Amino acid sequence: MIDPNVLRNHLEAVVKNLQNRGMTVDVDKMRALEEARKELQVKTQQLQNQRNTYSKTIGQAKAKKEDVADLLKEVEKVTAELTKTEAIFEKALQDQLDYWSTLPNLLHDSVPLGKDENDNVEIRRWGKVPTFTFTPKDHVDLTAASKGIDFEASSRMSGARFVVLRGEIARLHRALAQFMLNLHTVEHHYQEMYVPYLVEAQALYGVGQLPKFKEDLFHTSGVRPLTLISTAEVSLTNLVREQILPLEALPMKVVSHSPCFRSEAGSYGKDTKGMIRQHQFDKVELVQIVHPEQSYAALEELTQHAEKVLQYLELPYRVLALCSGDIGFAAAKTYDIEVWLPSQNKYREISSCSNTESFQARRMQARFRTQANTKPELVHTLNGSGLAVGRTLIAVLENYQDAAGNVRVPHALIPYMGGTTHIKLA
Repeated sequence: MIDPNVLRNHLEAVVKNLQNRGMTVDVDKMRALEEARKELQVKTQQLQNQRNTYSKTIGQAKAKKEDVADLLKEVEKVTAELTKTEAIFEKALQDQLDYWSTLPNLLHDSVPLGKDENDNVEIRRWGKVPTFTFTPKDHVDLTAASKGIDFEASSRMSGARFVVLRGEIARLHRALAQFMLNLHTVEHHYQEMYVPYLVEAQALYGVGQLPKFKEDLFHTSGVRPLTLISTAEVSLTNLVREQILPLEALPMKVVSHSPCFRSEAGSYGKDTKGMIRQHQFDKVELVQIVHPEQSYAALEELTQHAEKVLQYLELPYRVLALCSGDIGFAAAKTYDIEVWLPSQNKYREISSCSNTESFQARRMQARFRTQANTKPELVHTLNGSGLAVGRTLIAVLENYQDAAGNVRVPHALIPYMGGTTHIKLA
């Protein structure tokens, strides 16, 4: 959530910043909510003072053995009015908070201006795009004969946008996840975590997925409603929810391999073929909790950690700075990493790395102290895919295929594949 002090005292700057996202802020509503809050707060304080004055007077009168019956009636009236006003005040505060919760994060000054993904800015490229003496197949056709990727089997049990992996393809998928975890824990010094896949609403609110993205999530029903995580970012970031960390605990770097569940509510007709857009997929997620002064250096570091996976796998990719019209709700700045897919003859997203600054921390009340007796400050939180396992699998299959329809295993993965150097699919 945006700092309430900024919303109250610098509303024009907020409106201008969010306009760059293509969002129109209801300024009249913002001002009306603030005026209602201020008016009720003043009234509440006046009634509290009045009640305190009566209570003091009653105490003095009792000490003098005076009759306090009338005073007691008056204090009873004030107390009843105060109770009523406090309830209205709490409702006004909640109404204001509910509206503020719909506002996305303020954009960092370095975010390029633009309307949509066409205005994203390429920062760098790595690797050489492969050339083939044959027409490269996509991952669906490549594995059709072996049924290594089987959409027919998954559709019988779960419907569209699910997949069954079998044999060496399933093994390659597992190898990729293990390789990523080992790289990030050993070389990049993240602490590996195993986290819940089902979370309460407050955890999703904390990272900014509720209330805005309710329709994009899978929710359970029953005595205790829970929601399946759309990314391990939800669970990892909430590790510091309602915590005050000592300064020496920062930076905190954690990583987790988990399934992710997304309804893909707004993607009807997009990427209907293959594994690009699924309701269930695996991801290795990176999260950093850092001192505010270090968060933009941390964003560069985290992005490079995600890039390193593709460098070891020798997969060509590019890094984009997302423009103001394409950036996510909670992010102040985001880099997307796109890997080359020969079948599509273009780069496709495989990771997003974002700095949310204090936006998530404020919703979670995640703080730190510089010293024992100092006032707590909000941490900055960052997240990024390191990487999406399914999309990495697709990239390996398509970039490492040969004319016979088989796939060479990238050198970095051979130890995780038990020494297997080629996957026979033809």
